[in-house]
Amino acid sequence: MNVSLRKYGWWQVACLSLWPILLFAQSSDLAQNLADCQNGWESCDRSRLSQSESADVARSEHRRNVANCRNGYDSCDRSKLTDPEAIALAVAAHQQNVSDCKNSMNSCDPSRLTQSEAREWSIAEQRRNLADCQDGFGACDRSKLTPSELRDVTLALHRRNLSDCESGWTCDRSTLTPSESAQASAAEHQRNAENCEEGREDCDHSKLTPSESGQTALAEHQRNLLACRNGQETCDYSTLTPQEAKALATAEQKRNYTACLSGEGYCDPSRLSLEETHSTRPKGDGPQ
Repeated sequence: MNVSLRKYGWWQVACLSLWPILLFAQSSDLAQNLADCQNGWESCDRSRLSQSESADVARSEHRRNVANCRNGYDSCDRSKLTDPEAIALAVAAHQQNVSDCKNSMNSCDPSRLTQSEAREWSIAEQRRNLADCQDGFGACDRSKLTPSELRDVTLALHRRNLSDCESGWTCDRSTLTPSESAQASAAEHQRNAENCEEGREDCDHSKLTPSESGQTALAEHQRNLLACRNGQETCDYSTLTPQEAKALATAEQKRNYTACLSGEGYCDPSRLSLEETHSTRPKGDGPQ
């Protein structure tokens, strides 16, 4: 009998010790179910909600539906909106459409604009189309231009084409007048002469005049002389005059002597004169 009582007592103790764990697991499961319901997930079990939780979930669903309507989602149910919410939604939708029309977006619906807004939109569209035509954009619709605007656009495009021809860009020379064509050719010739003189790759020596060829040759020689003085790999010693080659050799001899004397920089002792060799030796060193 005592053994049975002891077993029963231990069973009670075990149940009481496990009870908080079971309560916590149940509480955690209920909290997860509440979160699922508030987020509108399929895992929500509404039968497990308390009355206050059901009210909270309903409010969450309503707020979510309002947000869906404001964002234009298909899941929006306008029938569930209150009158103030429906009015606010209509105002926001109208303002968005006005903004879309002002920015010439495809979502613009001109039929939903007021007369005043439609008039402003029409004027803005006309100005935008005129600007597109003047800039040569593909969105240009010439059929919507007035005769005066069409003349202005034609003139603007002609001027831009002339500027492109003068700048060496892609252009239509067939539309130029004889004087404009000569002007574009002169600009092209001048640009080629400058490219040659400055050593750019886009240079055609065959198009230079004798005077320009001489100027280009002089500039090329000066650039080569500078490259030789700086020890650059582009230096071509064969194009130097005897006087320039001698001056460079003297400067190099001096540089080499200075490097050997100071111990800084590249020094080639084999190129030193006998006098320079003696002067670069540390004091105290003499013939053995």
